[in-house]
Amino acid sequence: MKRNRTSPSALSRRAVVGGALAAFTATGVASGTAEAASAEETWEPVPIPEQVPVTEYQVPVSGGGSLWCWDTGGDGEAVILLHPGSGSGESWPYQQPVLAGAGMRVIGYSRRGAYNSVAGTKAEADTASGDLNTLADHLGLERFHLCGSAAGGPVSLEYALSYEDRLHSLTVSGSIMGIMDTEYLELTSALQPDPFGDMPVDFKELGPSYRGGDRDGVAAWLEINSRARTSDAFAQSPAHTITWSALETLTLPVQLITGDADLYSPPSVMRLNAGHLHDVETHVVREAGHNPHWEQPAAWNRLLLHFVRRHHGGRS
Repeated sequence: MKRNRTSPSALSRRAVVGGALAAFTATGVASGTAEAASAEETWEPVPIPEQVPVTEYQVPVSGGGSLWCWDTGGDGEAVILLHPGSGSGESWPYQQPVLAGAGMRVIGYSRRGAYNSVAGTKAEADTASGDLNTLADHLGLERFHLCGSAAGGPVSLEYALSYEDRLHSLTVSGSIMGIMDTEYLELTSALQPDPFGDMPVDFKELGPSYRGGDRDGVAAWLEINSRARTSDAFAQSPAHTITWSALETLTLPVQLITGDADLYSPPSVMRLNAGHLHDVETHVVREAGHNPHWEQPAAWNRLLLHFVRRHHGGRS
């Protein structure tokens, strides 16, 4: 099944907020290869840009499931966006037109149990990374760039561990990365003491500067979150046990991004994980929490585009 439409369903409901900055004029990136913002530069809310037309699909996967997918099409290199656990394929309105406008084929989808997808039967379900490979086959992709945010990060790493040769590059944003080393689990647990899990989702996942500075943006993010999980959702079995030693086997270019106010993966934890990757660069997005792609989209988009352009057509 497929149909054409201008944008994912919720995007038109996003209110336009003050400070209508162009997509690449906002700043707020530190570290890595990007230039740090000067002290005089001030973050302002960024309105969601007009979306480009997409084709929607329901991609069949094992166990009677299907993945809702949207695809901008085109002849450019493909980038697949893996959503946070608090979101779905709807989570990328700030990225869809900007990446497409830069000449890329942009693809987003909802994993099993997320908005507009069908989970199917747990006993017969493939792994999340196996589902991603099915989707890539369905769309006729030989190689592509992959970007996983938050809970999408472990899926992207599992995919890289299984199908590294199919990726031009990997970006992991705002993610604890699913690492299972005992030392790491103790560390991340200490960062989330009780009653952290019971706190409001926007408190846990959006930084205080964003929550205080863009109430309309918070409302739009919460609207997507409210329908992100479906009633048939279940946890899929992992394809790999992700450990630091497993990360050390990867040779593809990896970019790690986090917000300076990320309660799950603060900059120090991101750098700890970076120390176990062969070809890696790290970036900290200022005034952002666990979702810098939403909170600081101009800075985040600039990082992603710079990275994939340097690895255009393969590894540099």
